[in-house]
Amino acid sequence: MINSIIEAISIALNAEFGDDYTTYTEEQEQGLKEPCFFISTLEPTHNLFRDRRYFRRQQFCIQFFPTNRDRAKAECNDTAERLCSCLETITVDGDLMRADKMEHKIVDNVLNFFANYDCFMVKKYDCEPMETLEIKGDVNDGG
Repeated sequence: MINSIIEAISIALNAEFGDDYTTYTEEQEQGLKEPCFFISTLEPTHNLFRDRRYFRRQQFCIQFFPTNRDRAKAECNDTAERLCSCLETITVDGDLMRADKMEHKIVDNVLNFFANYDCFMVKKYDCEPMETLEIKGDVNDGG
């Protein structure tokens, strides 16, 4: 599920910003092509809610590395506004997911944009139900 959400975020970023912006999902030692995005997940949780239902809290951080160092904060602020729009609703495996708790901060001229994509999951039973059931009985006539 997490990888599917990362892929959906990447698709939304590409639709909004185009091919001029590179999106990374794995750590890059060097050779970062700016402007670019880096998508990561932060401490996802998976808690039993009731019976077979589980609540998943999935916070993602989308980091933006601007090109213009002289106007980095302005570029980061503009990008944050666009991220709020394009990441509000994403399509994950054919289903729509809405972002919750979107917020951002700029640290060392890098935009850190946070969004939660929380959902309920239903765990399927591992065993097969019975195929057939035979019942034998007699009728008592009350005597």
